[in-house]
Amino acid sequence: MTSVATTPTAAPIDREKTCPLLLRVFVNEGQHHLPDAYHRGRVPATELQIYTWKDACLKELTNLIKDVHPQASSKGTMFNFALVFPDKRGNYHFKEVGTTSVAHTGPDDRVTLSTVRLEIGDYVDVAIRAPPEERGPPRDRRQPLRRSGEGRGFRSRPY
Repeated sequence: MTSVATTPTAAPIDREKTCPLLLRVFVNEGQHHLPDAYHRGRVPATELQIYTWKDACLKELTNLIKDVHPQASSKGTMFNFALVFPDKRGNYHFKEVGTTSVAHTGPDDRVTLSTVRLEIGDYVDVAIRAPPEERGPPRDRRQPLRRSGEGRGFRSRPY
């Protein structure tokens, strides 16, 4: 994924003098929530409420989420961030804004909420993906699946 941080960075925010905003973050394991989960005022039950500033970067949000979800602290865990925002008719849309990884640096680590044009009232949906070794070994796509009976003294039929 290419970095969204193509706009010039804004002036730094003085966090001592500026009031933080309430960011509603919804976490799901494996994939993002479906857009229907945000229909007519409903929201997913996995809500985290984070007080932060618009200059907060995705890596900072990753660390805050890890504090609440310690199972997501494994090296190589991926955090995929998306903004969830309503259109004029009240339908919610997703805009992927970046991906971070535990214990690895990447181009999206420094993407801030202001550079992705977060507006007050938008939600952030985070899909947490376990490291590859915890998901199971990937199957070699070049090797065909074994038919039942093969490798146990049976001859496969030439179909």
